[in-house]
Amino acid sequence: MNYVLAQDLEQAIKVAEITERPLLIKGEPGTGKTLLAQYYAKKNNFPIYQWHIKSTSKAIDGLYFYDALTRLNDSRFENKSGRDVENADDYIRLQPMGQAFASDKKSILLIDEIDKADVEFPNDLLLELDKMEFTITETGKMIKAQIRPLVFITSNNERDLPDAFLRRCVFHYINFPEWDLMTKIVEAHFGDVDKKLLTNALDIFYKLREIDDFTKKPSTSELIDWLTVLVRQGTNPDKTLPYIGALLKNEEDLELVKKCF
Repeated sequence: MNYVLAQDLEQAIKVAEITERPLLIKGEPGTGKTLLAQYYAKKNNFPIYQWHIKSTSKAIDGLYFYDALTRLNDSRFENKSGRDVENADDYIRLQPMGQAFASDKKSILLIDEIDKADVEFPNDLLLELDKMEFTITETGKMIKAQIRPLVFITSNNERDLPDAFLRRCVFHYINFPEWDLMTKIVEAHFGDVDKKLLTNALDIFYKLREIDDFTKKPSTSELIDWLTVLVRQGTNPDKTLPYIGALLKNEEDLELVKKCF
């Protein structure tokens, strides 16, 4: 996986490892927050358990799922599955956080885009993240981490997170990459890129990001998409802005570009 780990971000990960606290990573969309956990897991050969948060997510969704419907069907119809309808354990499915706690080796737990959920959602996770344990209500069985996973939590800053939750995290904000770091990121993805093409593309990209009235400024991931097209087509960008649809995602921003370029 191609990922350029900035020094300050590497230090933040080290702090999270030493303190055994979750690493809360903020930054605008497209700055590689989710990819960081995946990269770090691959680099260290750790299993990774990923919980992608939705607006409807509840804390229990990341712990376990009790399949009551399957148990009911097994009890009513011929059960050829080998499951024991008298044993609720056979109908418990551990979810990402539960799987990380139950892992017998060091692992990565990614809680992705925590700010998408209800405002109380982070507080509902405090006990589990502190103690790294939970009890399955249907069976009374406790799942407790013998080896604490390294927890990465991402946020796009769509809403403020509770103070009680923030106190329990190591915090890092990923600043948008400046020219030199962005060059390293691009080279990590493409290897030896034509220098003139890269210089022209980055020049246009950063000029676009300077437009204050954009609804959505182009991000690193969109730059990579754009460069993929430019490199494959052998096109050196100029003021005509070829394949601009890879960078900009709505008509208002396209109209602004027409006025500024």
